[in-house]
Amino acid sequence: MLVILDGKVKLYIKYMVSLRCKLIVKAELENLGIKYVVVDLGVVEIFDDISSEQRKQLKENLLQSGLELLDDKRSVLIERIQNVVVEMIHYADELPKINFSIYISDKLGYDYTYLSNIFAEVKGITLQNYIIIHRIEKVKELLLYDELNLTEISYRLQYSSVAHLSNQFKKITGLTPTFYKQLKQKRVVNLENL
Repeated sequence: MLVILDGKVKLYIKYMVSLRCKLIVKAELENLGIKYVVVDLGVVEIFDDISSEQRKQLKENLLQSGLELLDDKRSVLIERIQNVVVEMIHYADELPKINFSIYISDKLGYDYTYLSNIFAEVKGITLQNYIIIHRIEKVKELLLYDELNLTEISYRLQYSSVAHLSNQFKKITGLTPTFYKQLKQKRVVNLENL
């Protein structure tokens, strides 16, 4: 989908969730001679509109890398929601001090209820559960780094308590955080014995 704001054109790209994805998109834009202003998670700002041939070629090239140039408004909005959640939980130095629903609503400029309803309708999962899943993924990542204890992780990810974090972790993974960490340590020991 093409959106023109302040004379700049925005393209929205699905599955663009990492630095590697950004590098792939930049390379594809450069290969096609498309001048860009910003390449960010899920969105690219370019200076001028692109031809239908450039758009078609960009779409094909991105698909080969597992990325998808979006065309319809709902898909664009869902992708923007997902990118805000991923950015908020995985890439920000710290989580916002305000409620996640207010943060997402402010970032996207839509009422949270509207965003939540569209997200659930399209993805088949509530936005709240999507956020929880990503928070648990971040907990797993922090447990594997082994730099923070569970209390510190709980505080960093703004859980009300370690018990709350542990309950959500077990509900999502089927394991306690302590058992998950022990599994990681057993894998390391087994690899050392090879």
